[in-house]
Amino acid sequence: MKQLIKGPQTPPWLQKLQFIIDPISYLEKSAKYGEIFHAPVIGNYDLMLLVSNPQALQQLLTNDSKQFVAPPDKILKLLTGDYSLFMLEGSRHRRERKLLMPPFHGERMRSYGDLICNLTKQVIDNLNKGEIFAVRDLMQEVSLEVILNVVFGIHEGERFIQLKQKITHLMDLFKVPLNSAALYLPWLRQDFGSLSPWGKFRQIQREIEALIKAEIKDRRQNYDPSLTDILTLMMSAKDENGQGMTDEELHDELLTMVLAGHETTATAIAWALYWVNFKPEILKKLRQEIANLGENPDPMDIYKLPYLTAVCNESLRIYPVAITTFAREVREEVEMMGYNLPIGTKIYGCIYLTHHREDLYPNSQEFRPERFLERQYTPYEFFPFGGGVRRCLGEALAIFEMKLVLATIVANYDLNLASNQPEKAVRRGVTLAPKNGVKMVFNGEYKSQN
Repeated sequence: MKQLIKGPQTPPWLQKLQFIIDPISYLEKSAKYGEIFHAPVIGNYDLMLLVSNPQALQQLLTNDSKQFVAPPDKILKLLTGDYSLFMLEGSRHRRERKLLMPPFHGERMRSYGDLICNLTKQVIDNLNKGEIFAVRDLMQEVSLEVILNVVFGIHEGERFIQLKQKITHLMDLFKVPLNSAALYLPWLRQDFGSLSPWGKFRQIQREIEALIKAEIKDRRQNYDPSLTDILTLMMSAKDENGQGMTDEELHDELLTMVLAGHETTATAIAWALYWVNFKPEILKKLRQEIANLGENPDPMDIYKLPYLTAVCNESLRIYPVAITTFAREVREEVEMMGYNLPIGTKIYGCIYLTHHREDLYPNSQEFRPERFLERQYTPYEFFPFGGGVRRCLGEALAIFEMKLVLATIVANYDLNLASNQPEKAVRRGVTLAPKNGVKMVFNGEYKSQN
């Protein structure tokens, strides 16, 4: 190397611990080492780099099959299995991504609009006036209802109820820091039965697997190509060789969609609701924009609202749900930012630090949606869903759901933050979530002053 890439000098085990316990503090303190720095915090690599320079990110994310390769994510494998899109490479990854793409675009998306709005109202209407509730938990309920409807096409019955309960239980395990740490520290993954943290995780995981495979078996036996849920579309999909997906592939991809698709979206919506209520002038402006559409607006018209879009983007910017992109590994020796990177180097795009670059986002800690109305950012300056071949497949559905849920709530219900204390971002599994879940008071239906 021409020169040595700098980074924190503390022992790797301590850096990893800091990154697990308080990732934002670790990143903000490490940013002094520059736009690319050595940070051995994920896996066991001699050279693991975090990069936040947009030009370097463009180089990293647009050369997946040349200078860099996108290896499987070993942490997410623990959650989603061997056949998840997260674990596939090369031609297998391209095949699977092509099979999974159609349900997340075009007319399929449009058909989910009314469903999302109605499910949101059903969940919120169960609150009592004056009740204090955790927005993060409630949005998880909404998002899980949406994803199970969209993915499985089911919204009732014993299996649906069990799936909801067990998936919620599984993800709630990561409220406990020790369980999140086990994703990064192999020695914590000790299965001593259901009384041990990892044992409990594995038990619930097996129960969810049995429920999903039972649903796949029933669908195979009673196949109905007229259904529009994602499971049916996945069963119908064939690659160029006429091959469909196996039960194992279906299971892991369904689990990936359900876990990644509801957990991250729920967190993103909770952050958005926190910010618009933390800054009442933004809430007022957002309500006015929605009201201008008239009564019972079309979900697609809501989706296209510019200020709503800016609010959601700014929420995803200031606290991106994912801290980093998926890893890239150097395939052939390459130069980046004046450094020669040897083969085998692992590089992660640091979404959080990029989103807080003062040259791109002045006063980056301030929540200001107008940023996204004043200029357009490149996919290497604003990329909450990652980039390149590992960019989140469910991005379109997540944004669609986030906008519709947020708009439905602010236009129809009156909520207040239960505390004026700022909400802190903490690790929840592999994501950044609000520490206190955003506590709010339900004041009933919103009645416009106009």
